[in-house]
Amino acid sequence: MNKKTEDPLTQTILQLIKEKKPTNAQQLVKLTEEKTSLPEQTIIEHVLRLQSQGKIKLKELPTRPPQKLATYLKTKKANWYWTTLALIAATTLTVFVIPENAYPLVYVRYVLGAIFVLWLPGYSFIKALFPEETQTKETTKPLDPIERIALSLGMSLALVPIVGLLLNYTPWGIRLTPIVLSLLSLTTIFATAAIIREHRNKLRKETE
Repeated sequence: MNKKTEDPLTQTILQLIKEKKPTNAQQLVKLTEEKTSLPEQTIIEHVLRLQSQGKIKLKELPTRPPQKLATYLKTKKANWYWTTLALIAATTLTVFVIPENAYPLVYVRYVLGAIFVLWLPGYSFIKALFPEETQTKETTKPLDPIERIALSLGMSLALVPIVGLLLNYTPWGIRLTPIVLSLLSLTTIFATAAIIREHRNKLRKETE
């Protein structure tokens, strides 16, 4: 098929490949979206069709995000969520199973405990506030890894003392079990809120 019989979108895509030389399909979709203002999903479907016809050869073809949260949780995008829950469960288990004098196993407890206190609460909270890939034409770019790490550490250092302060005014007091269970609940709630927001933002971005 020559260019005279090709539809305008195909001509635009082929022209962008020739001029901009995108290295993968995601870049091509972004360039086409800026050029034509068409919906992202329409462009993705067109790129996939051209790929299947052998007219273009690109790597990392974009996929449509699952409509259901349960399906989204099974994708690679949700790996961070399951990793967070696994670390929470492993820390809780080691705290209540490994005694303080059980050397050298106690060092596993120390390492997981440090991650549990200094990283996970702040990380899940920042994730809930600033999910990945939420930028649009009206908003700023998402946090880069350095900013996310710094904010996660800082927020953990802020949240943990607040939890301790609140526990001080409860019948349980500031003891190991209440602190662990409180941080476990807090981190799980933040992480769950974050994965829900991330999924909704991806669906919203698809329709923009």
